[in-house]
Amino acid sequence: MADMLVKLYNIPHSHDIEESLLKSGIRIKKALAPDRSRIIAFARTCAKDDYSDEVQAAFSNNPVTCYIVTREKELIGFACYEATARNFFGPMAVLESERKKGVGRALLFKSLESMRELGYAYAIIGWPTNSAVSFYKKCVGAIMIDEKSFGVYKRMIEIDE
Repeated sequence: MADMLVKLYNIPHSHDIEESLLKSGIRIKKALAPDRSRIIAFARTCAKDDYSDEVQAAFSNNPVTCYIVTREKELIGFACYEATARNFFGPMAVLESERKKGVGRALLFKSLESMRELGYAYAIIGWPTNSAVSFYKKCVGAIMIDEKSFGVYKRMIEIDE
């Protein structure tokens, strides 16, 4: 799968969607070190793929480059940026039961806003799943990068391109 590219100067602000989620008891916030092991465990099990290594990488950044979403003190989603590589968004995962409520969109907007604050004009959405491509296109106008290789991921052991 190829990466996607998004213009950060055109992304919507997260404030309105955060306010709406808060009315439902859903909070989005920057992850903190004391919650690291819980978030890593969640990243292993909440999606089809194990994202725990990238979450660990996000926790090695200072400040941490991971947002979480909670409801009633329970973790329901997360998103990382600058975890796999600089200027890369992802991974992101939301519990199946919490999808279609704006949680993923809020995580995406908040993370991309943080990337814009770091000075980036564009961001790369790293190797999105096929099911996520239309989500990124619809939410932030992301476009596919025409790439015939695995990009930065070709260095992974299982790909070894």
